[in-house]
Amino acid sequence: MAGFDFLHGQWRVTHRKLGARLAGARDWFDFPGTLQVDPVLDGLGNIDVNVLDDPNGAYRAHSLRLFDASTGLWSIWWIDRRSTTIDPPVIGGFEGRKGTFFGDDLFAGKPIRVRTTYEPFDDTRAEWTQAFSADGGASWEVNWIMEFHRQ
Repeated sequence: MAGFDFLHGQWRVTHRKLGARLAGARDWFDFPGTLQVDPVLDGLGNIDVNVLDDPNGAYRAHSLRLFDASTGLWSIWWIDRRSTTIDPPVIGGFEGRKGTFFGDDLFAGKPIRVRTTYEPFDDTRAEWTQAFSADGGASWEVNWIMEFHRQ
């Protein structure tokens, strides 16, 4: 199975986060982290361990990615120790090497659309992005970028 196979293994991560989301902010801050991704369910998915050295408070998080062979789509869930809930999944797939995934969530008590992307650049570099839309997907604000560098 292709899909997320490129992500398996150990990575150094440079996180780049927007200072405030859906507020017209233009200030970004960077911080380091690590990522370990391992396959699950005989390759139908994978799970990762993120260690984020966020200056607002370091934490651990996990993503679970599962492939649905009947639809050809991937579902991705996020959990982290700052909350006891599992975020609603983003769902989508790959066109070429780039994967794009969408979901519905709440931000500051208001409904939003969420878009994430994953893209391998070569065997040693990949990128993830997250964007929010407060207008049903008519416009998007990228608010978090993770640059992965193979260890």
